[in-house]
Amino acid sequence: MKTYRSLPLLLALAWLFSGQPTLAANDLLLPDLGGASSGLVSPADERELGQAWLRLYRSQVPTSSDPFIRVYLEELLQRLSLHSELDRRDLDLVVAKNPTLNAFAVPGGVIGVNTGVFLFAENEQQLSSILAHELAHLSQRHYARRVEEEKNASIPNMAALLAGMILAATAGGDAGMAAITAVQASSIERQLRFSRQMEQEADRIGMATMVEAGMDPHAMAEMFDQMLRATRYSRRPPAFLLSHPVTESRIADARLRADRYPERQHARDIWFYLVRARVIVAHEGNAQHLVRRFTDELQGASLSREAARYGLVLALTKTNELDEAGKALAPLLAKRPDNPAYIVAAADIEAARQRFDQALPILQDALKRTPNSHPLNLRYAEMLMTAGRYGLGESVLEAHVERRPEDPYVWYLLAEMYGLAGHIFDVHMARTEYFILMGLFDKAEIQLKNALALVDEKDQRTRARIDERLKDVRELRETSRL
Repeated sequence: MKTYRSLPLLLALAWLFSGQPTLAANDLLLPDLGGASSGLVSPADERELGQAWLRLYRSQVPTSSDPFIRVYLEELLQRLSLHSELDRRDLDLVVAKNPTLNAFAVPGGVIGVNTGVFLFAENEQQLSSILAHELAHLSQRHYARRVEEEKNASIPNMAALLAGMILAATAGGDAGMAAITAVQASSIERQLRFSRQMEQEADRIGMATMVEAGMDPHAMAEMFDQMLRATRYSRRPPAFLLSHPVTESRIADARLRADRYPERQHARDIWFYLVRARVIVAHEGNAQHLVRRFTDELQGASLSREAARYGLVLALTKTNELDEAGKALAPLLAKRPDNPAYIVAAADIEAARQRFDQALPILQDALKRTPNSHPLNLRYAEMLMTAGRYGLGESVLEAHVERRPEDPYVWYLLAEMYGLAGHIFDVHMARTEYFILMGLFDKAEIQLKNALALVDEKDQRTRARIDERLKDVRELRETSRL
């Protein structure tokens, strides 16, 4: 059996996140230890490992299904990847609903981003510097190269490290960080030099990717500097700084490298600030505090007054001050009538008044112009469910799941819609796909067995289709076991 078909090597993925200390150094060219010819981890192996890790992560870490956050990050990653050194650009994004700073790359094209990144970055350029750095880890196949370097590393260490990672991601407490630190301490001396080179290489290649994509290379040093200042007096640094330590020399190195490129003007993208406002709203439990915060931003200093106004609309809608929310939204719609964030906000205000006959046409009209929009389709389906229009909701989601078959939340919503419509067989089939994407294979098998019990003995085609999916689920479960 291939090594990568067992969980121990999957646990080795955690090595990528280990908080090894790194120091800035001169540009270094590393040998291509991770190529397919190395015989340890091929690109195909990495892809399978990445998908297995993604399912494991989703099963244990709260993730964000906010469509505006997801689409913005997906499009930004795609734009950057086109100018990267990646051979394959079919990336999978996972967005952790976590206010701390963290982003990571997993072999096989998985990029993870905490929503908290938006609370640290001040503009799209700075956010892009983090993503470009992670894309460089993937394009240079740093995982495969580290496996080559660490082929004699102990599997128990890797298992302990992943356990600490999951604990830190789910609980965010000192226990998880202590577990990570204990494992790191046992291997720092052996890995230090190789990790320094990897981080330095990712900085260099990531900056080149930004330049090719028309972005500001100086944003990387700005982001490093901001992270260093923001965490200087912190008792426990965020996860990103454990695996990507920032030092004054690393910042200086990034500045010197950025100075080699000609200066140019870089436009401010309003979507970064709108998404940032949504992240702020998602992480603040007190809606009245949000109203005060965005009101203060409108009256004083703000990264974007337009985004501050949008945040105020969201906050006022949450506090049920709907007339005020409508007044705040009006100038935004007048300025950008086709902006889906503002369109959804307008529909939400009407829905909060229980005026679904006014709310739904707002989204219907917008979908006529952009029928494939993920945020519009998702919000339309959610609103149809709330309004009790399950038949139309099924049609909307059945079409949309064809566009986004790897999106767990779309399958979850479709299963809920089927349930409300009384289509029990379809509930089981949709839940199966949701549980598979979430790495919950036992639950997926139960759903398939329940679906099979509802199928007539004479319907051999449907029964064969379910049997084949059962085989898939069992194989996936076996590959994830020790």
